[in-house]
Amino acid sequence: MKAAVANQFGDNLNIETLAKPEIQDHQVLVKIHACGVCHTDLHACHGDWPVKPTLPLIPGHEGVGEIVELGASVKHLSIGDRVGIPWLYSACGHCEYCLAGDENLCLSQQNAGYSVAGSYAEFCAAHADYIVKIPDGLSYLEAAPLFCAGVTTYKALKVSEAKPGDWVAIFGIGGLGHLAIQYAVAMGFRVVAVDTGDAKRQLAEKLGAEAFYDFNIDNVVAEINELTAGVHGSICTAVSKVGFRQSYDVVRRGGKCVLVGLPPEEMPLPIFNTVLNGVSVVGSIVGTRKDLEECLDFAARGKVKAIIEEKRLEDINDIFADMEKGEITGRIVMGISS
Repeated sequence: MKAAVANQFGDNLNIETLAKPEIQDHQVLVKIHACGVCHTDLHACHGDWPVKPTLPLIPGHEGVGEIVELGASVKHLSIGDRVGIPWLYSACGHCEYCLAGDENLCLSQQNAGYSVAGSYAEFCAAHADYIVKIPDGLSYLEAAPLFCAGVTTYKALKVSEAKPGDWVAIFGIGGLGHLAIQYAVAMGFRVVAVDTGDAKRQLAEKLGAEAFYDFNIDNVVAEINELTAGVHGSICTAVSKVGFRQSYDVVRRGGKCVLVGLPPEEMPLPIFNTVLNGVSVVGSIVGTRKDLEECLDFAARGKVKAIIEEKRLEDINDIFADMEKGEITGRIVMGISS
C-alpha cells in the first residue's frame, strides 16, 4: 500500500510502499478513501510535544473509508460499512473514566497517527469498538474533518453547558472555529466571533455569528461585554496569550471559559476574579464515540458543513508548509483511495 511516513522529526514525509496491515481479532481493516489534515499531525511529525510518537510513523486521525476485512471476534460491523478512525483510536474500557463515559480521558488510550499507525495510507487497521459509522448522505470528503475538528468543537460547546438562547464567543475562526460557529448556531446559541480581517468577518457572519470583532482593531473585551453583558461560555481555539486572556475576560459571572487550542506559552490565571465571579476555566479534549455520533448527525442533517479543500496524499509536505505559514482556510482533506 501507499503511505506517507515520518522517519525523522522535522523532516519531510516520504511516500512509501508498505505491506497492508495485518489485523488482529478485535480489529477491522479500513480502505481509506480520504483523510483530513490536522495541526496535531504536524506536531506529531515534528516531535513538538513532551510525549513523542515512535518513529517511523504513519500520521493521520481523520481517516474515513470502507471496511474490507473483519477480525474474527468482530460481530457488530460488516464488510462495506462506511466508517471513520478518530484520534481516540481506543481506550481501556474499564477505568473510572471509561466507566463514567469519559473515555477521552482514559490514561491508557491509544491515539491514531500518534501512538498507533494512522490514516495517511491506503489501508489502516482500526479497533472495531472505537470506529464510528458515517451517516448516509455524508461523503467521505465531507465526513473526514468532523472526526477531529468537528467533534472537538462540538464537545467544547457541550462542556460550556450553555443553553439555547445563551451567548457564546468563539475565538479563532479557522479550521476549528468555523465549525464551532455552525455547531453553536445549530444548538441554539447566540454567537459572537473573534478573529482578524474582512475575510474572517464575512465568513463568521455567513455562518451565523451575530457579531464579529477584529482583535487588531476592536476593543474586543469591552465591546463583547457591552453587547452580551458577558457571554455564558467562550470557546478558545486560538493559540495566543492575548486570545486566551480575552476569552476569559468576556465570560460573565458563573460562566465557563473552555480551552481547546494548545498555545506554546503559559497563561496566568487571575485567581481573585475567578473565585469572586465563580468563573470556570476548563479544558476540552476531542470527544467520545457518542459525541462523535451526535456531531456527525448535525452534518448529515445539513446543519454543519466543513469548508474543505481537496488535495492528494503526495501533497502532504506542501500542506504542512502552508499550515506552518497559516495559509489554510477551513480544512484540507486528502483523497487517497478511489
